[in-house]
Parts: sequence; C-alpha cells; structure tokens
Amino acid sequence: MTDDIQDSGTRFDNPEDDPAMLEAGRLLFAKSCDFILGATKDEHIGNYGLPEIAFAGRSNVGKSSLVNALTGQKTLARTSNTPGRTRQLNFFDLGQKLILVDLPGYGYAQASKSDIAYWTNLTRNYLRGRAELKRILLLIDSRHGAKDSDRQIMDELDTSAVSYQVVMTKTDKIKPTPLAEVEKKLAAELAKRPAAHPQIMKTSSAKSLGIAELRASIAALTEPNG
Repeated sequence: MTDDIQDSGTRFDNPEDDPAMLEAGRLLFAKSCDFILGATKDEHIGNYGLPEIAFAGRSNVGKSSLVNALTGQKTLARTSNTPGRTRQLNFFDLGQKLILVDLPGYGYAQASKSDIAYWTNLTRNYLRGRAELKRILLLIDSRHGAKDSDRQIMDELDTSAVSYQVVMTKTDKIKPTPLAEVEKKLAAELAKRPAAHPQIMKTSSAKSLGIAELRASIAALTEPNG
C-alpha cells in the first residue's frame, strides 16, 4: 500500500480478533445513529469534522441492509428490491463519533445513461480530496465475486489513492467451499491493487454474521491514530 493513500492504518493489525476492539465496536454502534441528509448536488456535501466511512457497491448488493445491521436500526437506511434505488449520497451521524456515508449503487441497468453519469460524477466529487474519509467499504456479493463494474470502481480508487476494503455480503446464501473459492480469488486480485486493504471481511446482514467483527474494524479506524 502506498504512503499517500488516504488511510493511516489501524492501531491493531486484526482489530476484529481483539476483545477490546470488539467491545469498542459494540459501544460505538450502540450509539444513536441519525440521518443527516441525502446529497443530490455537490453543494449539499458538507464537512462534519468527524471521521467518515463510506459504503459502496453494486445495486442490490446489500448496502442498506448492512448499514441497518451495523447500527441495529432496521429502517435507518432504506432497502429495496429495485436496483439503483439509492441515487444520492446519504449521510448518517453515529453518536457524533463517526459519519457513515451510503454511496449510490452502481451497475444498475434501468437508469438512463445521463442519470448514471450524474450520480457517478457526484460520487467522484465526494471522494476527491476527502481528508475525513478513513476508508471505503466496497461490498461484493459473495455468490458472484467481483464483476467488471466492481473492477472499474477499484481502478478509480487505486488511481485516486483512496483506501478501500472489500466486504463480502450475503454469505449465508452460499456454501463454505464455494465461499472460500470466491474469497481466494478476490484476495489474489486485491493483492495486485495498491489502494486495497488486504483483509476481506465476510458478512451476512440476515444472519448477523461478521457484523461484530466489522464493527470492531470500523471502530479501530476512529482511534486517534486510526
């Protein structure tokens, strides 16, 4: 990982295995989480003076469900079976300790090309020079692995030196052996990418799998040297 990437690392190499960080994650996400705004224009994007974690991924990958599972609030982020429903940058305040940002889903086919270009540019402008942004959590459906649209996002993040970490979703819907195969392929691909965090997180919002560990990983990023 290059020195200029927007991620100073965490205090622990593996915070999800550290009891203290697991507890820190539990306490962090036990705080009230409140919707701030949905930004549809560049001028709507504010600076809140807090660390930020952004969630990115293909439409219908489970971003909203994961945000809800992490915060323990079932209706905080709107979920939908219609791909591409999230077409704005949604900002949430987690106990005045952390800002969660739900980025627009990508890869949806029903939106017009002009809509896709508009929301893509909005997201790019948010990412540009965002010093508060500690890391992007890039969600990938464990049943399918990385697709070309995911790789395009990785290319942009690598070029922009914005740190990101892959979070596999819906792991309850795939058996252990094929899950391990998908993870192995992802790890090999990420090893070649300069802005990618090497560790892959595995989650299931429906079964609460990996949620405590992801909370710990996020909490480590809010530490003074995180």
